[in-house]
Amino acid sequence: MDRNSKRKKESLELPIESTRSSPFPDEVLERVLGLLKSTKDRSSVSLVCKDWYNAESWSRTHVFIGNCYSVSPEIVARRFPKIRSVTLKGKPRFSDFNLVPRNWGADIQSWLLVFASKYPFLEELRLKRMSITDESLEFLAFNFPNFKALSLLSCDGFSTDGLAAIATHCKNLTELDIQENGIDDKSGSWLSCFPENFSSLEILNFANLNSEVNFDALERLVTRCKSLKVLKVNKNISLDQLQRLLVGAPQLTELGTGSFSQELSTQQYTDLENAFSHCKNLDTLSGLWEAMALYLPVLYPACTNLTFLNLSYAALQSLELDNLLRHCPQLRRLWVLDTVEDKGLEAVGSHCPLLEELRVFPADPFDEEIIHGVTEAGFVAVSYGCRRLHYVLYFCRQMTNAAVATIVQNCPNFTHFRLCIMNPGQPDYTTNEPMDEAFGAVVKTCNKLQRLSVSGLLTDLTFEYIGRYAKNLETLSVAFAGSSDWGMQCVLGGCPKLRKLEIRDCPFGNAALLSGLEKYESMRSLWMSSCKVTMNGCRLLAREMPRLNVEVMKEEWSDDSQADKVYVYRSVAGPRRDAPPSVLTLSGSAEKASLDMQFIFVM
Repeated sequence: MDRNSKRKKESLELPIESTRSSPFPDEVLERVLGLLKSTKDRSSVSLVCKDWYNAESWSRTHVFIGNCYSVSPEIVARRFPKIRSVTLKGKPRFSDFNLVPRNWGADIQSWLLVFASKYPFLEELRLKRMSITDESLEFLAFNFPNFKALSLLSCDGFSTDGLAAIATHCKNLTELDIQENGIDDKSGSWLSCFPENFSSLEILNFANLNSEVNFDALERLVTRCKSLKVLKVNKNISLDQLQRLLVGAPQLTELGTGSFSQELSTQQYTDLENAFSHCKNLDTLSGLWEAMALYLPVLYPACTNLTFLNLSYAALQSLELDNLLRHCPQLRRLWVLDTVEDKGLEAVGSHCPLLEELRVFPADPFDEEIIHGVTEAGFVAVSYGCRRLHYVLYFCRQMTNAAVATIVQNCPNFTHFRLCIMNPGQPDYTTNEPMDEAFGAVVKTCNKLQRLSVSGLLTDLTFEYIGRYAKNLETLSVAFAGSSDWGMQCVLGGCPKLRKLEIRDCPFGNAALLSGLEKYESMRSLWMSSCKVTMNGCRLLAREMPRLNVEVMKEEWSDDSQADKVYVYRSVAGPRRDAPPSVLTLSGSAEKASLDMQFIFVM
C-alpha cells in the first residue's frame, strides 16, 4: 500500500468523535461546502474533522451511489438527511452482454420505501441498470409531490403503463429520459396522459421506444412546454411530423430525430429545411434512423453550432458524412457507425479540428464476412487532424502496434482509450506479433489515462506496462488476453487509483484473484467471468476480506469447481438478502459502516 493510500485508510478508521472541531461557525461551513460541486471533494472535506463531517451530512442534497448493494437506503438516509437528488447504479456492466442472470436483483422498491419516509421532497431520481416495476413507478408518482426528474438508463421490469402513471401524476415534472431500457412497450398512448395544462417539461427522451405514439398529444405537449430544451423522439416519427414539432419548439438545444427515410414532396422538403434553419440554439443532434442521403442537406442550416453529433443509428457512407461534417465547424463529440469506413474518418480528420470524443460502432458486429468497416488507417487519419482528441471508443477488425503508437503520439492527452479489435486474440496483422507494444505506448504516453479497454493478442507484457505506467487509471476492461496470473498481479500491484476491474475469458486464476487483498477495499468492484478462478479461491478471499461481498454466479455448486462469474465489491451494508438461487454471496459485513461511508460515496 502506498503512503497516500495508507494515510487515507488510517484517517477513515479514526473515530469521528476523536477528531478536532472546526473553528468556523456553521454559516461559514455551509457557504464553503456549497461551493464544492464534486462528490469526491465533498467526501474529502468530510474527513477534516467532526464538524465538517456533520456539516457535509446535513448540507448535501445530491448523492451518487455506484453500486446499490454497497450501502443500504437506511444508512444513506441516516448519513444524509436532506437529499433531493439520487443517482443509483445497480447491475454490473456485463449485464449489458447478458452475462448476469435476469433476476439478479437491483430492485428499486426497497429504496423508494425508505425515500418516501425520509425524503418526501425528493425531486430527482436517476437509475442505471436497476429493476423497476410499474408498481414502483406508480409509487414514485404518488408519494413524492415535488418530484421533477426521472432518468432510466438500461433499466428493466417496467412498461409504458408505468410511464403513464408518471405522466399523469407528476405535476412538476421537468425531465423524463427513457433510454435503452428493457421495457414492455405496449403502446404510445402514455403521451396522452400529460394533463392539458401541463407545461413544465424541459427534457423528453423516448428515442428507444418502438411503438407508434399519439402524435397529436405529443405535438400539443411540445408546443405547450415553452422551456423544452431536449427532445428525442423514436423512429416512428416521420419527417413531416418532425417538421411540425420543430415549428412548435425552435428553442431546442438537443434533438433526436425520427426516421429520415420518408419520401417528401418539394414543399415538404422546403418546410423541413426552414424548420431546421430556425433552430438557432441546437448543439446536439442524434437519431436519423435509416437516413437517406437525399434529405441530409435539410440539416445543414442547423449544423453551425453543433458540438455533439450522434449518428450511431444512421448507416451513412463516407461521402454523406464528409458533406455533413463540412457544416459542423464546432463539433466536439462524434458517434458514427463503421459504415463510414476509413474514407469517412479521413473526413473527420479534415473537418473536425476541435473534436474531443470519437466513438465508432460496428453496424453488424456478428457478421464476420462483412466487407465494410474501419481499420487502423482511419484512426490514424483522425489523430492527425484532431489533436484535442481525449476519448475514443473504436471497434475495428484489424490494428497494428505502429498505428496505435502514432495515434497516441499525435493525441497524448487521452483520458479514455477503448480499443475493441472484434476478432478475439488477433495479433498485429502486419507483423503477426502480439499487440503488447500498442497498449504499452498508450500507458507510457497518456499519463492522464483514466479508462482503458484492451483487445487483440496480448501477453502478460501488456499488463506489466499497465502496472508500471498507468498511475491514474481508474477503470480497466480486459477480454481474451494475458498469459498467466502474473498479468493481473501486475495491474493490482501497480495501479494505485484503480476502481473498477472487468475481466472475461482470461487465464487468470486463484493466485491472481488473491493478489488483490489490499486493493479490493478501495475499489468499487471486480468482475471476473470465464477465467480459472475456483470456488475454493473465492471462499478464501471471503475469509480473508470479511468486509467484501464475494458473489459467485453459476447453476451448480461444489467446493472445488470453477467459479463461472465472480463479482466482488465493498459493502457497508453486509451481504444482500435478495440474491436468487443462482447467486451465492460468500461474505460481507456491516462492521464500521458509519466510519467507512466515504469510500462508498466517491466510487
